[in-house]
Amino acid sequence: MDIELARTFLAVAATGNFVAAAGKLHVTQSTVSARIQALENQLGAKLFLRGRNGAELTAAGKRFLSHAKNLVRTLEQARHDVGLPQGYHDVLTLSARIGLWEGFLPRWVNWMRKAAPDVSLRLEIGFEEDIMQGLIEGTVDIGALYTPVTRPGLVIEHLFDETLLLVASPGETAWSGDDYLHIDWGPEFNAQFSEHFPDVDSPAVTVNIGWLAMQQALDFGGSSYLPRRLVQEHIDSGCLQHVPDSPVFKLPAYVVFPRESYHDTLNHALEGLRMLAEKEMRGKAQARP
Repeated sequence: MDIELARTFLAVAATGNFVAAAGKLHVTQSTVSARIQALENQLGAKLFLRGRNGAELTAAGKRFLSHAKNLVRTLEQARHDVGLPQGYHDVLTLSARIGLWEGFLPRWVNWMRKAAPDVSLRLEIGFEEDIMQGLIEGTVDIGALYTPVTRPGLVIEHLFDETLLLVASPGETAWSGDDYLHIDWGPEFNAQFSEHFPDVDSPAVTVNIGWLAMQQALDFGGSSYLPRRLVQEHIDSGCLQHVPDSPVFKLPAYVVFPRESYHDTLNHALEGLRMLAEKEMRGKAQARP
């Protein structure tokens, strides 16, 4: 079987429709449709139900899902093994939102280098859609993100809650939102923000990475909702201030991994993430007034 057929099937399964899958694969929608048709002909079964809301896996499609993952994963594992640096026995790929690379995940990398020195790490920055796609296809072993989407065969596990504070340039005592930099933390945050600030107009600047908003506020002024652990040092130094009487929001962080890929390296990596997440939560509990 052509491995691209399996990849295309997984892309449609991950995104839930042919158009999004075509965008992810950088091909036309007609190419995606042709590949799925060819795959269905080879297997002699209908794999997707097409409708207005997208493409939903049939019973046969759900059964083929694990086989498609195994096909792609076997190829990726072969690439890993062939390209494995000398002296290492395994490789692990972790992809995560950039916000989680600030402080939290570097500690995990340091822990892994000490606890599993013979495991080669491949570290990536990604957005939710790309991370989930990589997990479905088997090119990513672990994803760390804020708004995962439930997909067949993937385990979603809560790590800890970010505390989002409204911070602003020093001296801004009456927050108006005129220079507010809106970060797209996901639908839950957007709903909470709209509920608490119904009179704030659509922001002039919207970013999809918290780090960008923080740098903009530090260099040129402004306000934004940012994780406490990213901005606390800037608050302590006086470069930013916590806007008085502003609501505090919670942003859950999750780890996602394939249900069928349990092995010693993955288990070890997850053990480290859970341990550090527990420390993160204990630290927050001790920091509360």
